[in-house]
Order: sequence, then C-alpha cells, then structure tokens
Amino acid sequence: MEQREHAYANKHIVLEPTKAGSLSGKTFAVKDVFDIAGYVSSAGNPDWLRTHGPAARHAAVIERLLAAGARLEGTTITDELMYSINGENAHYGTPPNPQAPGRIPGGSSSGSASAVAAGSADFAIGTDTGGSVRVPAAYCGLYGIRPTHGAVSTAGLIPLAPSFDTVGWMARDIQTVLEVGRVLLEKQDGQKRGTFGRIMFAEDLWALPDAHSKVALSRYIPLLQSLAENHETTVLAPEGLPAWMDAFRHIQAIEVWREHGDWVKRERPSFGPGIAERFAWASTLKPEQHGASYAKREEVRGRLLGLLGTDTVMAMPTVPGIAPLLGLSGEDVERRRVHALQLSCAAGLAGLPQLTIPVPGGQGCPIGISFIAGPGQDLRLLEWAANAADEPIGQMNAKGSEGR
Repeated sequence: MEQREHAYANKHIVLEPTKAGSLSGKTFAVKDVFDIAGYVSSAGNPDWLRTHGPAARHAAVIERLLAAGARLEGTTITDELMYSINGENAHYGTPPNPQAPGRIPGGSSSGSASAVAAGSADFAIGTDTGGSVRVPAAYCGLYGIRPTHGAVSTAGLIPLAPSFDTVGWMARDIQTVLEVGRVLLEKQDGQKRGTFGRIMFAEDLWALPDAHSKVALSRYIPLLQSLAENHETTVLAPEGLPAWMDAFRHIQAIEVWREHGDWVKRERPSFGPGIAERFAWASTLKPEQHGASYAKREEVRGRLLGLLGTDTVMAMPTVPGIAPLLGLSGEDVERRRVHALQLSCAAGLAGLPQLTIPVPGGQGCPIGISFIAGPGQDLRLLEWAANAADEPIGQMNAKGSEGR
C-alpha cells in the first residue's frame, strides 16, 4: 500500500460526480497541475506551492469528467513544473513503476501512470507537452493518448509551453481510454469513423530503439502491416530527427521561460538536478534568434499532414527501450532521453494525436507501440485501436509471454 500511495501528491482530495453518465462507477486521479477549487496545485515544486493560492474553480477537464459520472480520488506527483520525461522528483520522491520495479516511471505525468498501473485508479489525467503521457504510459505498461493540440480544454492547467501543451489520459485497457475520449473529445462526434486505409512506417523512427527493443518490436511489424489494406515505408525526417528535436526543444524552452521566467527570477525556487539546468538554459534563449526553429515546425507540420492525409495512421515505437533504472546518470541516460524526445517530438511539433499501446520489452518490462493520426482524428484512432488493433496486438503479447 505504501508503494501505491507514493504516486500521490494528495490522496485525500476526493470529488464526487456531479451527474450520472457514461463514466459512472469509474475513479480517476489527476496530475497535480490542474485547478481544484479550494486547493493549491504544487506543480511538483514546494516553492510553487508556497507562492500560489487556492483555485477558485475546477479545471475544465475535471468538471467534464465529474459531469460524466467519474469520481476523482487524489492528485498525483509530477516532475517539477512538468519539465522532464523521467519522473524523478527531488522534493516529493519518485513514484514507483509497478510494472518495472526499480526503474523510473517516466514523466512528467509520473504519478498518474504509477497510480493507474498499481490499480489505484481506473484512469488518470496527465499532460503531454513533449511526451509526458506517452513515455510514462509506455514505461508503466499502459494505454495512453496525447490528443490533437487544442482538442481538450487546458483551462485551469498550469502551463509549460502552451503551443505544445495537451491534456492526455491513460488507463490499463483501451476501452476505458476510448470511453474517456468520448467524454473529452465530444466535439469530434461528427468526424469520420472506422478504419484507416494505410499504415505507414518511418524507417528513422524504427531505427531509434536499442538493439534488444528492436528485436522485441520487429516481431509486430507483419501484424501491423495487416491492419490496413495498404502499408508503406518512408523516411520521416530526411534532414535527420535531431533537427526536429532541436526545433521542439528551443520553442518549448522559449515558451517555458515566457510563462515562468518572472516567477523564477522573483522567487529563486529550489529546483532538483536537471530541472535547474533546463530553466537556466531556457533563460538564455531569445525568440528572435530562433526563427529557424519556428520555420522547422511549420515544415514538420506540412510534412506530416502530407504523409497522413485523412486515411493514414503511422505506426512507431513509443520509447527507445525499457524504463531506465532509478538514479542513473551519465551518457547512456542522456542518450536514452534524447532518443525518447526524437520519437515524441513529431506529434508535438505537428499538434497531432498519438496513442500508445503496451507491448513486452525485455527483462519483464513493458515498452509501447504508438499510432499517430491526422488532426482531429482522435476518436477515430481510439475506435480503430479498440476494434482492429488492440486484440491482435494483445494476442501477440500473450504469445510472446508464453515463449519466454
């Protein structure tokens, strides 16, 4: 129980449903960055908690979920100001990874992933700016979605980088992810549904996982190819994925400092390792000196929209390997972080929905396979995954487990 509780910033915040609805009987946890009336969100940092007052009302996403019948049970630990994908918090501790003990849960929605993986909540709400739902979902063996940018209201959310920030969610099964999606993506009800006509594979994305993970993932490729009438292979970034990641990191950092720089200078908060260095670096960037990064973002958007159109889904690894061990540092950890960002930055730069589905990695630890669709195709993607992709992937997962 102690391990399960350590996912939470405040387990005692409970909100009853305001109506009965499609989520009646389900419980959810929420990342400690959303407004809850009468409470102060910590954003993973004690100085933030100390210098901010209680919220006047609930965040929009919480109100919508309560009105659909779900019951909120607790707020969950996050990386400091959401500026990491590891999930290790120097102030509040690192939530456990129930599916990979002794390894990081991934961040920044670390506590949300940990709580769901431990069975403490049916689903959890997180945020995803640069991979903060997708990475912890993959490391903790969960289904997780980063929606189309702007598809779910961010009202009442502490921002990180608003032009990338999204409200995402994760669960232990695809049906729950879909049910939550039908509540939060209500405006997409009139969009085209059903199958996708083409599956696309980007060679440069599939080249990023480590050697062991490539072996584990490659066995799924024939299955994935069979999920649509046509399949195609391409190179996603002819100029190299590092150029895409650099554009993302620079724009993100400029926005981070724009949002929080005044507070950092005024309060001089205590940041843990890694977070302090990122804020220091962000303070040195000037938007006018990084026009190439903004131009690259527009190129990436055009590239992905052209490839995906309205009837293609892109299949890719979610993470470069199983979750790293707790407390590691050095070149290997940095290389893993860079590869994770290279995998996650495409959907972020283009503002597209990406769903991750758990598959076995190595050493008994999970990883994930992701699918990216065109803008506004979130519900279609979720329904396609629930009706066409999840069962055959699950059957292959089971066969792989039998073979170990």
